[in-house]
Amino acid sequence: MPSWIRAVILPLSGLLLTLPAAADVKARSCSEVRQAYGAKGFSLADIPYQEIAGEHLRICPQEYTCCTTEMEDKLSQQSKLEFENLVEETSHFVRTTFVSRHKKFDEFFRELLENAEKSLNDMFVRTYGMLYMQNSEVFQDLFTELKRYYTGGNVNLEEMLNDFWARLLERMFQLINPQYHFSEDYLECVSKYTDQLKPFGDVPRKLKIQVTRAFIAARTFVQGLTVGREVANRVSKVSPTPGCIRALMKMLYCPYCRGLPTVRPCNNYCLNVMKGCLANQADLDTEWNLFIDAMLLVAERLEGPFNIESVMDPIDVKISEAIMNMQENSMQVSAKVFQGCGQPKPAPALRSARSAPENFNTRFRPYNPEERPTTAAGTSLDRLVTDIKEKLKLSKKVWSALPYTICKDERVTAGTSNEEECWNGHSKARYLPEIMNDGLTNQINNPEVEVDITRPDTFIRQQIMALRVMTNKLKNAYNGNDVNFQDTSDESSGSGSGSGCMDDVCPTEFEFVTTEAPAVDPDRREEESSASKFSSSLISWSLVCMVLALQRLYR
Repeated sequence: MPSWIRAVILPLSGLLLTLPAAADVKARSCSEVRQAYGAKGFSLADIPYQEIAGEHLRICPQEYTCCTTEMEDKLSQQSKLEFENLVEETSHFVRTTFVSRHKKFDEFFRELLENAEKSLNDMFVRTYGMLYMQNSEVFQDLFTELKRYYTGGNVNLEEMLNDFWARLLERMFQLINPQYHFSEDYLECVSKYTDQLKPFGDVPRKLKIQVTRAFIAARTFVQGLTVGREVANRVSKVSPTPGCIRALMKMLYCPYCRGLPTVRPCNNYCLNVMKGCLANQADLDTEWNLFIDAMLLVAERLEGPFNIESVMDPIDVKISEAIMNMQENSMQVSAKVFQGCGQPKPAPALRSARSAPENFNTRFRPYNPEERPTTAAGTSLDRLVTDIKEKLKLSKKVWSALPYTICKDERVTAGTSNEEECWNGHSKARYLPEIMNDGLTNQINNPEVEVDITRPDTFIRQQIMALRVMTNKLKNAYNGNDVNFQDTSDESSGSGSGSGCMDDVCPTEFEFVTTEAPAVDPDRREEESSASKFSSSLISWSLVCMVLALQRLYR
């Protein structure tokens, strides 16, 4: 071929070869990507007007692209931020459930104690006047210790209640025997026989059972709400691994790099990415569900036999019932104490007797069993428990459900109805790989996220342990046991301290039978019979003397 012909043909062929490429570049404008990228708040200086070769890309397919290296880095960080926000937003319900209900229960229990103390103080001031006020610290200390226990103090409820009744017995015993002088050692001997003598009838035993179980349940339940709140807050703040961040970028923003900013990920593709990124969170589910079940069991106890509201609301009446018992049986109690502890020494000088005031009144305040205390929570325990039970049931399986909840969000995926026109990680087409099961070990073959199944997340394991410990406490509370003092109770059973005498099986050093007043039910319906019983007993000369003695004690 002549050289001049070759000189003409070769440039023409080169021109023909470049024409399709030029047309192709013009067809693949980055204008849509520029608009979407700018809407994210990024500078348009990073983005080309037309596609460029993609050899520089490290995550997205290395084909013709609208992404520069700077864009891929920024979009990768953006995908990480959006993922963190999605997890926090998706777990918002469970977090607010525990935060708000913890606040309401805590307010309720604290004000319930305040109301019970105020009710007792008002009633005893009306009933005994200065006699009570001069010795009110015995009762104030009782409520102080109950509050300290509820707020997490190191208080053994059984020992504390035993101490309360022993102190009350010491005060009243000195009053009913003003002709004698009692040393500290003698009074200690008196208090030693509190359980055997039963000077207050059966009220201390019954109240001990009711108070300990109710307070253990209430405190443990609020502690459970605290643990649930803390675990939910911590787990909802995720720290994605490098492998997860790569997968998120590929799923959420590689469509931008391919010039497809409006195409969203396929639903199943999203599930695999989220299951890989949230594998450790899903492993929390088993222990979380056991924790929720234990919370529900204790909630049922709070509604029933361990209802702290029904225990604390009538506690003033119950303690007054116990004092009446002591008044009625004081002569027999004194005789048996003298027999067991020895004859006391006479007082230096007999105190002059004072007549009982005519208006001495032991009738209790009227009580409506439907009453409920007005608290900052603005509700009753029954309503609070019903509400929290509904919310707790909804929070089961919340951590394994996170991927499904996130991938249902129309802002994230194309949805299940659009399986052909969605981003599958490489192009706009159906996603074919199978969906992985939940949990860390099931991600060994996850096609989207590199997951090291041999290294469980230490932080998540710490939360699992916290839930396990709390679940154990809740199970103990359900059975009426305080896990903090189980060993103490076991060691002291039968020791005479009272903790082992719950069912009257403790050995007694001497036998004594007392006339016991009937137990006051939580609804206080025995108020009338209690008052009439005391009124009739005033006929006897011995009881008049006891009333005089009681008055003398509180002066």
